[in-house]
Amino acid sequence: MKDQKNIAYPPFSCVHTPNLPALLHQLNCTIILSTYQAGKVVLVSAVNQERLIQLPRTFKRAMGIAVAGQRMAIATANEVVLLRNSPELAATYPKKPNTYDAMYLPQATYYTGHLDMHDLHFGKTGLWGINTSFSCLCRIDPDYSFTPVWQPHFISKLVSEDRCHLNGLAMKDGEPLYVSALGTGDSYQSWRDNITKGGIIMHIPTNEIIAEGLAMPHAPRWYDGKLYCLLSAKEMLITIDPETGKTTEVAHIPGFVRGMAKHGDYLFIATSKVRQESSTFKQLKLSANQDNASIQVLHLPSAKLVAAMTWKASVDEIYDVQILPNASRPNILNTYNEDHYKALILPNTTYWSKEKENSKK
Repeated sequence: MKDQKNIAYPPFSCVHTPNLPALLHQLNCTIILSTYQAGKVVLVSAVNQERLIQLPRTFKRAMGIAVAGQRMAIATANEVVLLRNSPELAATYPKKPNTYDAMYLPQATYYTGHLDMHDLHFGKTGLWGINTSFSCLCRIDPDYSFTPVWQPHFISKLVSEDRCHLNGLAMKDGEPLYVSALGTGDSYQSWRDNITKGGIIMHIPTNEIIAEGLAMPHAPRWYDGKLYCLLSAKEMLITIDPETGKTTEVAHIPGFVRGMAKHGDYLFIATSKVRQESSTFKQLKLSANQDNASIQVLHLPSAKLVAAMTWKASVDEIYDVQILPNASRPNILNTYNEDHYKALILPNTTYWSKEKENSKK
């Protein structure tokens, strides 16, 4: 029998539970995830109730993804790329007409420099980002590399030292409300000193710690009047009482959990392959076999895992997961090839421009 670990799988090879295509088809949505390790954003859609299709696109060191209405933003190595959906251009895409029902096209790029930007969210006053390198919550705008708006009370200086590994952002009614961090230190990468027990959740308006002693918290989210969070080092989804800081386990999700989005009654939760050579990961005691990254689907009312997708190649570490609603077959174009130059969106119309034939003078 062949050693499964030594099999050379084709790029983006995956397996999934038989019910996942039917579930995405029923929900009429597409999963979008970022894998900074591979430098890709990957769309996972259901062709029908039996088959999935993947569409990977290059976005260098892709991290946080924000989705709101027809807008999308993606944090990359040194930029934040803004995209807009045009269903009209999707239907007439020259390379594959009558194939896609959504087409996300680059409309602007913010050249931020390397900020190690993690979570991104659209809010009432613009695009918000967790600037992990500078340990602050910031706004993305055209005037500056970033505009710092808030930082934890224990961070004494705005400097590129990733002091507390601020990583996650929970929004409520279009406003930033809670953040997660892996520590409370005020020196260069001091969060590494106690990564399995030093995590915190902070309330932004009061700048107070509402929960502490957490095992690598990621992806705080405000859903249906409750504060949810993933504990990466404990393979766990929890809720947190903002008043008391009490945590309650919702479900055990085997693996290094990071990245979460809700659609209907379902949570789509990502797990990542553990880097065996990493000194950080060596401190974790995860029960699951962490040779593969996955998307786990949790039915929230029952707190049961009901579907999953696991990659055998290409996707090792997932950062963010979002859902594109009302999109059964979307496409997305990046800025690294010329396809997006031909897509023109005007206030009252859209069209694909045609290349002019080169003429000799």
